[in-house]
Amino acid sequence: MSKDLSQESKYVIHKASARGHANHGWLDARHSFSFANYYDAHKIHFGAIRVLNDDVIAAGKGFGMHPHNNMEIITIPLEGALAHEDSMGNASVIQHGEIQVMSAGTGVQHSEFNNSNKDVVKTLQIWIFPNKENVTPRYAQHLLPDMKDVNKLIQILSPDPDGDVAWIHQDAWFYLGRFEENTDIKYDVKKEGNGAYIFVIKGRVDADNHTLLDRDALGVWDTHEVSIKAHAGSTLLIMDVPMHISTH
Repeated sequence: MSKDLSQESKYVIHKASARGHANHGWLDARHSFSFANYYDAHKIHFGAIRVLNDDVIAAGKGFGMHPHNNMEIITIPLEGALAHEDSMGNASVIQHGEIQVMSAGTGVQHSEFNNSNKDVVKTLQIWIFPNKENVTPRYAQHLLPDMKDVNKLIQILSPDPDGDVAWIHQDAWFYLGRFEENTDIKYDVKKEGNGAYIFVIKGRVDADNHTLLDRDALGVWDTHEVSIKAHAGSTLLIMDVPMHISTH
């Protein structure tokens, strides 16, 4: 585990060009945090975010059955569709416009394959440390709220199992926004002790006086509010997560 970044500063910038890169032919992956053969002692995690992988999977290819435990796994297709199977008996296809969540808990195996034999699929896969270990594994997929509702942040994930969006075992909130006009936003961090990881899927975003372009990210903490200017043509993901990891 990396040292507590908040002892050094209140923000960290992760440029797209500085991410880890692994091209396996069938998989072209960019890693915001240390993963597989990519290791950076300064990029182990951001609070409860352990993994943010930006994957391009070739037609008909994918990951065979492999295990996970005690991790909350979120998959957001950016383009195309991903076929999912797991040891809980689920078999489904998740497409652009949906979000998939899986609580690995006591242990689960799953596979992920591009559902197309001619087009690539592009996904973000995010792993979050849970606040409860050894839970019963669970799987869910949800339609994202109407993303035609532009120029605002739309909640797509929360800790509330009774809410209207995807949920995980962590005090985490995700927001997605698509902007057709220049838009000023004041983002309020949801919980004391949380930080916000601002990831630009595309376009340009100015956050706390830092300019972020495609796939750049800014992590901020020890603050209650973040000032954001989303420029026209941008898409933005905000992950609001605890900065200190504890489980029970």
